[in-house]
Amino acid sequence: MKKSTLLILIIGSLFILRQETTAQANEAQSAVFETEIIDTLFSKTLEENRAFWVRLPENYDPNGDEKYPVIYLLDGFSLQNNLEAVYNNYWGHYLPHTILVGISNRTNRIRDLTTSQIRMRRGSTMNAETGGAEDFTEFIEKELIPHIDSTYPTIAYRTLIGHSYAGLFTINMLLNHSHLFENYIAIDPSIEWDNQKLLNQAKEKLKTESYKGKSLFVSLAAEQLHMQNEEITIENIMADTSEYTLFARSIVDFSTFATSHKESGLNFSWKVYPEDLHGTVPLPSIRDGLIFLFKWYQFKSPQKYNNPNTSVEELIALLKKQEEIYSTNFGFPSPPMIEELLSAYGYMFLETGQAEKAFMFFKMNIDYYPQSASSYDSMADYYERNEDYNNALKFVTKAFEIDPSDYYKQRIEALKKK
Repeated sequence: MKKSTLLILIIGSLFILRQETTAQANEAQSAVFETEIIDTLFSKTLEENRAFWVRLPENYDPNGDEKYPVIYLLDGFSLQNNLEAVYNNYWGHYLPHTILVGISNRTNRIRDLTTSQIRMRRGSTMNAETGGAEDFTEFIEKELIPHIDSTYPTIAYRTLIGHSYAGLFTINMLLNHSHLFENYIAIDPSIEWDNQKLLNQAKEKLKTESYKGKSLFVSLAAEQLHMQNEEITIENIMADTSEYTLFARSIVDFSTFATSHKESGLNFSWKVYPEDLHGTVPLPSIRDGLIFLFKWYQFKSPQKYNNPNTSVEELIALLKKQEEIYSTNFGFPSPPMIEELLSAYGYMFLETGQAEKAFMFFKMNIDYYPQSASSYDSMADYYERNEDYNNALKFVTKAFEIDPSDYYKQRIEALKKK
């Protein structure tokens, strides 16, 4: 087995083990607060209660000072499992620790998410109330976001995800209220709404207005492009003029236009899912969309971190560059890695006998996360491994001062006996 492959396997295993150890160490602390909350907010704008849920990050500490970006999910209760499945598997290397917020659209969905009033749709009378997107936007901007920001430790780096009508709403938010969110995922968006009114507006705005600093990912489920004609494919769909293909044609039209018109500065990508239906496409779209939107977050030159021949000086330079990237995108000073990964790299180098690198990562963890008991506990492990029990006791004692749990108390007693 190649050394680089072995090191990747080691750090993966250590990352999982370190998460388990940290969870055990913080068990007493985590029991006193919830990490997933279901709440309701009365909206003066909508004149009704609106339910939502909040999922706090794995490293959330109610007494800490770390702040987080926020992902807002429309149809939040319907798509909750999709977003959480992606986030659970990709935070760390691909996504930062993030607060997730799911907004209910179980009632008045068509009213709140559609961008204009119509009487007829696809040859049938629209019985539902329509065209309330501006009111729903006002609820999000003036009521929900302020509530989230005042209740939880957030930063003004927000992502909006919407599917179908909510995808239409998401694109409208980008075009007409772009100050609220940095990132957007529009999943199978109903942009054909009202004779392609928003699509036509998008073409004008993308030619004349700046969306620099904004990112949009659009998806299209193409398993059934035409409900009655299987010969319609993504290659020939634009030649069809029937009502059956208007939905998909509108997404293709928007996406090809956004791809070819770079003058707006919009960071744009789209993807066709040939084997997905409208109801199955949210999961892969959320995965691919978030990876695209946070591409800048992913580590640069990860092989160098795992290469035993990389010097400490090179590692420090890489970390400083990563810190610059994060700080620039988030808009405030940010650590180059989440705490768990700094710790995992420290343990990787400790296990492979590279003490200088291990010490550097453990010390950096303390420097960036001085309120974390776990970071001091890791440094204690470093000193204990090197049989420096006085310093090991010193750092475990510091961890205990931050988190007076039985775990650290027992470690202190064990070290005093050595």
